[in-house]
Amino acid sequence: MAKRSSVLEFAVLGLLHDNPMHGYELRKRLNAVLGSFRAISYGSLYPCLKQLLAADLIREVGPADSGAPTLSNRRAKIVYQLTAEGKERFEELLAETGPDAWDDERFGVHFAFFSRTDSEVRMRILQGRRSRLEERLSVLRSSFTRGTERVDSYTEELARHGLDGVEREVRWLSELIAAEQTSTDSPGAKTTQPVDSGGTSRSGRI
Repeated sequence: MAKRSSVLEFAVLGLLHDNPMHGYELRKRLNAVLGSFRAISYGSLYPCLKQLLAADLIREVGPADSGAPTLSNRRAKIVYQLTAEGKERFEELLAETGPDAWDDERFGVHFAFFSRTDSEVRMRILQGRRSRLEERLSVLRSSFTRGTERVDSYTEELARHGLDGVEREVRWLSELIAAEQTSTDSPGAKTTQPVDSGGTSRSGRI
């Protein structure tokens, strides 16, 4: 699967890990998880489900509530459930910590499933993501400094907005990393919910 399809595969397997769902409910949950990155249409969801079925990672287990509004009655009645192979695949995806896990879209899915992820894996992903954004921040600052004299005020504000957004995420990641370190250094201590720079509680649970 292409990178975008693999992100959708990861999200689908994660959402089906605990509970079987029909297509309509699955699409709603996917849009809640991935909504900040891209909306999920039936045109992208059902080909993904077909691929997962063919790979024996999920199976169809029977009718659901036919009252859910979907593209067809048949789709409204199909319930999807993880197979044993699907659960193993999801565990493999959870454990990935390489550069792909730091990408904008894939990081969001990883973070959504952080409550099921090993603490060492969470830490490596958070540190990798922060490192990538710090590199991006350095490039943006350099470009902003060189380019402010050659652009109009609107373009300058757009660049400033992008710069501010990356700076905020770097601060947020640093807070998350500090919370992970505190939790690791204090066995048995209650995990503190991370907060963003505005003081709002943030959680990786879905």
